[in-house]
Amino acid sequence: MKPRIQAVSPSYYGQHAQAYAASTRDVDMAPLYARFLPHVPAGGLILDAGCGSGRDALAFLQRGYAVEAFDASPELAQLATQHTGIPVKVMRFQELDDTARFDAIWTCASLLHVPAHEQAQAWARLWQALQAGGVIYASYKLGQGERVDEGGRAFTDADEQRLSEWLSPLPDVSYVDTWLSTDQRPGQAQTWLNALVHRQPAKR
Repeated sequence: MKPRIQAVSPSYYGQHAQAYAASTRDVDMAPLYARFLPHVPAGGLILDAGCGSGRDALAFLQRGYAVEAFDASPELAQLATQHTGIPVKVMRFQELDDTARFDAIWTCASLLHVPAHEQAQAWARLWQALQAGGVIYASYKLGQGERVDEGGRAFTDADEQRLSEWLSPLPDVSYVDTWLSTDQRPGQAQTWLNALVHRQPAKR
């Protein structure tokens, strides 16, 4: 039985927060916003979960949405607060404890740092925080493994089958829309699994 990989990513981002923020803030996210935002009501409340540099939180604020955000790295949370002008909490997915608060939740390249054995719990907490009729966006590097890179960052990869297993315990899933994309950062050729997980509207 192989040992479980523990999440060690926050320490990496503590040491490389400035460089990471600088390398990600100018990435063109417009194609992903175009898939996600049509499902969010005008002025709706979005949670940017694992917000990193605050790039996406700021983009949503600039488009007129209400936004809350958190990140597991204190250093990145501080940079995101400076970048967005909103307070960014220092928190892990497993500590989220809201109920039916958010119209939509954005988890861009952040859930992939949660160990595989904690993915279902993380999804359950996100699902609890999502309002009926809401949507969650998530992205993972395409694959089925777990690893720690040379910088000490833990990664959990996913494909459609693996994601389906993590989502299967969730109640009231309306439908799941998945697609593949290529990393937009210069010099990167990574394939990503993207997902929009829709929750059924409230029953009348």
